[in-house]
Formats: sequence, C-alpha cells, structure tokens
Amino acid sequence: MHLQLDGRGPLHAQLTRALKTALAGGRLGQGSRLPPTRALARDLGLSRNTVLTAYEQLRAEGFMAARVGSGSFVAAPLMAEAANDAPATIAPPQTAYARRARNADIRRLLRNKPRASVRYSFQYGLPLINPALTTAWARELAHAAAYTAPDYPDPQGVPALREAICDYLARRRGVQAVPEDVLVVGGTQQAVSLAARVLLDAGDMAVVEEPQYFALRKVLQIHGARLHGADVDGDGMRPDRLPVDAPRLICVTPSHQFPGGSVLSLARRLELLQYARMQDCWILEDDYDGEFRYDTQPLAALRSLDRDGRVLYVGTFSKTLFPSLRLGYVVMPPALRDDLVTAKWAQDFGSSAIEQAALARFMAGGGFERHLRRSSRTLLERRTALLDGLRAVGKGRLEINDSHAGMHLVVWLKDQPDAALDAILAHGESIGLGLYTIRPHYLRRPQRAGLLMGFCGLSPAQIREAMPLFEQVLDRAYA
Repeated sequence: MHLQLDGRGPLHAQLTRALKTALAGGRLGQGSRLPPTRALARDLGLSRNTVLTAYEQLRAEGFMAARVGSGSFVAAPLMAEAANDAPATIAPPQTAYARRARNADIRRLLRNKPRASVRYSFQYGLPLINPALTTAWARELAHAAAYTAPDYPDPQGVPALREAICDYLARRRGVQAVPEDVLVVGGTQQAVSLAARVLLDAGDMAVVEEPQYFALRKVLQIHGARLHGADVDGDGMRPDRLPVDAPRLICVTPSHQFPGGSVLSLARRLELLQYARMQDCWILEDDYDGEFRYDTQPLAALRSLDRDGRVLYVGTFSKTLFPSLRLGYVVMPPALRDDLVTAKWAQDFGSSAIEQAALARFMAGGGFERHLRRSSRTLLERRTALLDGLRAVGKGRLEINDSHAGMHLVVWLKDQPDAALDAILAHGESIGLGLYTIRPHYLRRPQRAGLLMGFCGLSPAQIREAMPLFEQVLDRAYA
C-alpha cells in the first residue's frame, strides 16, 4: 500500500493523515481490510509502534474497526475535506486583539533562537546554572508536593509566599508592604499584561523608555496602547521627554535601566512621581535584576518614595532563580488591588500552589538569599572576565556601557553603522560565536551598531576562550 507522508510533525500523525487521505480518495472503501501493522511498517520503513499509534487514532475517531483474528477494517467513509487535519489557509484575525497580536509577529521572534552550532553564546536571559540550587529546589519541591492542598490556590497567591516577599522587600529593597498588597503572577510578562488589562483601553498612551525591553513593548502594543518613547541618558529616563498629554501608564526600570544600565537619579525619581501625581497616571516599576549590583548595595526602589499610591512595583524570580519557574509578583497600589486580583483570577485562577509553597519555604529558610550571595559572586567573576576580555581585544574600537549591575553589558562598535551589524553577526555565528544586536529594544532604530552581551550563561573560562573569536569578528569588521 503506497502512502505519502507530508513531513509535518511526528511520524504517527503523518501516517494518520495519509491514511485519512486514502480513505477520502476512495482507495479504501467501507469494509475494506487494512494492511497488517507489521506489513505496513515494513513497507513504509516505519516502526510498528508508529503504525499501531496511527491505527489506534483512526479507531478512536470511528473510521476503523478491529475484529479479533481478522484484522482492521474501514468502518465509515471519510469526506475529502476531513482528510487533512491542518487547515488549508490561515484565517484572518478574528478580533482587534488578534490583529495586533499578529502584527507583533511573536512567532518569528520565538523562531530566532541561537543555533546549536554556536559554541559561545552571549545571549541575554540565559539562566545561571547552579547545581546547588537544583538540589535545594528539588528538595523544596518534593516537600511542597507532599504537603500542599490539592484544591485551587488563592488567585492572589499563597499567603506564606506573599509574607516571605514582603519580608524580603522590606530588608533588601526598602519597600514596605503587607501581604494584602502582593499579587503573585507568572513572571514580569503577566504583570505587564494584567496592568495593561486594568489600566489601558485600546488607543490609550503608555510611556516606555527608549530603549526598552522589547517584550514589555510587545505586550503593551498587543493590548492596543499608543507608545511614547522617553529617551534615556546616564541618569535614566529624561523627564523633559515625557509627553505633554497625560499618559495612562509609565513603564520604567529605575534601579538598572534595561538595556543601557543607567540608574534613575533621585532628582528624576522625585520628578517622575510628581509628574504621575499631576497627570493622574500610573507607574509600573520593573525591578528585574535590582539584586545584582557589583559596586554598592542594591538601591532602594522607586516604590519606597511613593506617597500617593501610584507605583506598581514588579519583581521576578526568573532572573534570581531560573526562567522556567515562571513566578513573579506585583506590589499593588491599594486603589488597584481588587481590579488586579480579579484580572489574575480571570486569566488563570492563580499560579501553581506547589511551586509557590516551595519558594515560600526556600525564602523563609534563608536559602534564597544564600543563593543570591553565591550568584552575585559568580556573576561578578563572569562580568570581570568579559570586561577584561573586551578591553583586551577592543583596541579602541569598542564603547562599553559599564553599568555595575545586572547580567549583561551593552557594547557599541565605534564608527560602525547599524546596517553593518547583520554581516558582523553572521560572521560571528559562522565561527561559533553567538552575538546579539541591541536593535530589537528600540522603537526608533539606532544609527550605530550595538551589541547586548549577556554573560550569565558562560563560565569565566568560556568567556576567555571566546574573546579571540570576537577579536576576529572585530578585525574583519574594521578591515
């Protein structure tokens, strides 16, 4: 029996579709006997398990019947239009939200992952691999799985975790909050999405830093916000670049601006809070890696200066622990508390109680802050290795934004236009070096060539090994 597999997806799914096509085309009429699974597997060069899975799927859908001792037979005719599981065309966007989401082109961004052939990847956002954390987390997770109630969690978050977050923020970030102020969310992305749902109607203005974290921008655009980019300099967001017309929301990373690394000065913090008061708008403070500073103690959060209840303070465990955890939190202004909790309930009924319970115990037992201290030492070593390497191979060709915090550096190639960067990245990839442009984080495309170099995913030894390759890239670019 000749069947043509289409190459899309698992083999058993391809075989199922091919059999349906045969049924729809009349090649196998009702009551016809199908080939034995062993014979079909041999003829097609497939495993028998693949054929068995396909036959079982057809039986489950009612198109095939099995008779003991006789084999498998076609049980019902199949219309031609039902033969192919995949739609022939893509439907147009069904809502304004879907149209905006399609325009965001997130699937293209998700496909743009570093290739396996890249030996040294300086991608931002890679987790810090820590075997000690893996062991400790497995222990906490096992304990939480055994003792956590199986019912739906409190949509606002497990009380023990909200208490641990309040204690941590009071000591480390200067934020005074009670558990009723804290909403546990699925990372910064969900925090931004919930804030947009509660604060923005389509067409409302939101202010973002220029440059900014591209995923935050995408979420706001999908929700229909009109974006205004406020330029950033060495003291953070410039208040003189805020819009004259009142926005609904201002998104800022004051403790460590992303991606540039500047710190919002005290004078500008006070000016921003006054602007929010006068314009009757809200501030989303993203404190995405405020814990990792290498020159001084972590700075107090903008929220700690807020006397008017205008700041939504957002923190995440994706950077401090690992991204796959998908836990973060919002310290909510009292005026928005009910709206944000309702929006969280409507979206997912609450984050996983088992992971929340494990994290609460990890924090209460001191394991989280011990991990932060170890991670800070490790990241400092990697950052130092990268800085030393860049200074050694740069030879006056690089401008390095030394931010004294975080898990990445911004590196500008002097006298190189942004248009030249694609060839530079391609050359790096061809010799096993993963380099990444800063371009996606701008509303207005930058004029010069800039790199966002994350150092979390490489050891100091690997960073040193990668520097001769980076020097080759620079030599070719400036030849």
